[in-house]
Amino acid sequence: MSGHSKWSTIKHKKGAADAKRGQLFTKLTREIMVAAREGDTDPDMNFRLRLAIDSAKSLNMPKDNIDRAVARGSGVGDDSLVLEEISYEAYGPGGTGIIVQALTDNKNRTAAEVRAQITRGGGNLAGSGAVSWNFENKGLITVEVTEGDPDDTALEIVDAGAEDVEVDGTTVEVTAPYEEFAQVKAAVEKLSGITVERAELALVPTSLISLDDKASMQTLRLLDALEEVDDVSKVYSNADFPDEVLEKYAGD
Repeated sequence: MSGHSKWSTIKHKKGAADAKRGQLFTKLTREIMVAAREGDTDPDMNFRLRLAIDSAKSLNMPKDNIDRAVARGSGVGDDSLVLEEISYEAYGPGGTGIIVQALTDNKNRTAAEVRAQITRGGGNLAGSGAVSWNFENKGLITVEVTEGDPDDTALEIVDAGAEDVEVDGTTVEVTAPYEEFAQVKAAVEKLSGITVERAELALVPTSLISLDDKASMQTLRLLDALEEVDDVSKVYSNADFPDEVLEKYAGD
């Protein structure tokens, strides 16, 4: 599994065990709210909302919290909140490209916080399009194989319409075309002997930058710092991290 995919998987698993549960639930709540505001409040009719709810459930967010977030996003209740989607592009250590996506009710506050973390982490903000040209919208699914041969499962997933699969032990990382993600996800979920650990729409780099150990640790610290910003929802990078650095990161 390539370094950027493994980092994303490790990040998700760490998030599930993260002690900062309140901040994690805040980010999940905001994503559900925006998805509910932009489409139907029925997740069966709103794929983005379905993904947001599935992600929240995978990280053990209580059902009451999920239902309340849907209601707030649809404008029900006195505590409804209007959030705006905004993104930033930056260069990190070693010349890596970074895209930061945020959901905010105060663009000035968010911009200042994102800029401060990027500067402190050894990076610098870039203009619109400077980094994003190297990323494509894709569907990503992480599958844990509980029965059978992971390579056989990977072949079944390819038959289900996946664009690419990477096998690492019992984990299969699946990349699906953006337009066909809903169908591929549904087909994968019907397979036996597997557990879908994560499914999301994401920006995937078309080319990667390999980093040495020092630049890798600097970049990982910067990505972590950006994700700690309350308004930040997702962070993407085209960094390809060495396995030994990721193993150290996973153990921290």
